[in-house]
Amino acid sequence: MKTDKKNRIVIAVTGLNAIDSPGPGVAVIRAIRECTDFDTRIIGLSYESLEPGLYMHDLVNKTYQIPYPSAGTDSLINRLEYIHEIENLELIIPNFDAELFNFIKLRERLKTMGIATFMPDFEQFEARDKMKLLEFGKKYDFYVPEDKIIHEFRELKKLEDDFEYPMVVKGKFYDAIIANSMEQVEKAFYKLQAKWGLPIIIQEFIKGTEINIAALGDGEGNAISVIPMRKLYITDKGKAWAGVTLDDDSLLELARKFVKATKWRGGCELEVMLTNDGKPYIMEVNPRFPAWIYLTAAAGQNQPASLVKMALGQKVEPFTDYEVGKIFIRYAWDLITDIREFQKISGNGEL
Repeated sequence: MKTDKKNRIVIAVTGLNAIDSPGPGVAVIRAIRECTDFDTRIIGLSYESLEPGLYMHDLVNKTYQIPYPSAGTDSLINRLEYIHEIENLELIIPNFDAELFNFIKLRERLKTMGIATFMPDFEQFEARDKMKLLEFGKKYDFYVPEDKIIHEFRELKKLEDDFEYPMVVKGKFYDAIIANSMEQVEKAFYKLQAKWGLPIIIQEFIKGTEINIAALGDGEGNAISVIPMRKLYITDKGKAWAGVTLDDDSLLELARKFVKATKWRGGCELEVMLTNDGKPYIMEVNPRFPAWIYLTAAAGQNQPASLVKMALGQKVEPFTDYEVGKIFIRYAWDLITDIREFQKISGNGEL
């Protein structure tokens, strides 16, 4: 593919909040820009005016604010039509769990506008949902922790009959809190309810080594890329702040089995707890690229760039090798900008 401006690919990317619990957007853009097979114009799609990624002008050519997912699909498509009229978008890569429902719902509409996506369908998206994970594991013979879905506060009192401490309290979209007493369970319940709403998931605590696996599926059951990573440093929010690529055939096979069983289309992340006796428990399946996805490019399997190629109709062969022992270390960086830029995105919704 030529890389002159006439053949530049215009790609819109969400998830630009590169904070202490970062979105994947900046890492996705870095990986795409590193690929020399195509030239890109990157359009950032932001929800808030202080998402750091929208001020990174070496990565993002222009940014537009879009309505929060709670505003629904009508507001989103109206905004995207406006952006598309100006930018002639060719591909959108959404990177937040909470926004995927709307983007999946609009997939065919976007396609008629000439905008490609490469996401799971509703069936795939729903099958791996936190609230259906136990059922999913039993159906496909995966190790998954026991869980219970809590719809109201009074149901908490019954938990002590079913679970031992500690237990994990999870929000329906994000966040997990380990609780060692009923008092801590109740506190976590109120905190997550206020942030994400009901229901809340109570999950069996599994002791072991935390492993994350980034996988890319072609939608036909084939895993184009699988990169397992062990967390080396974990923040108080449970996010990986450093990690190293692993060589473990059982983890590779686990991800391939997941992609084959679901016919997964697009990127995903398996959060795995590897017990001392070698059992890989799937704790969660995130239906999009993880924030550490740039590590896949650094290790030799550029998953975001491969997704772009497949979304645009190119055939991508499965990767076979990657660099083991490749480490990522996240760090803080003071990004300096001007108040006028903040005023532009806040007042006009564009930068």
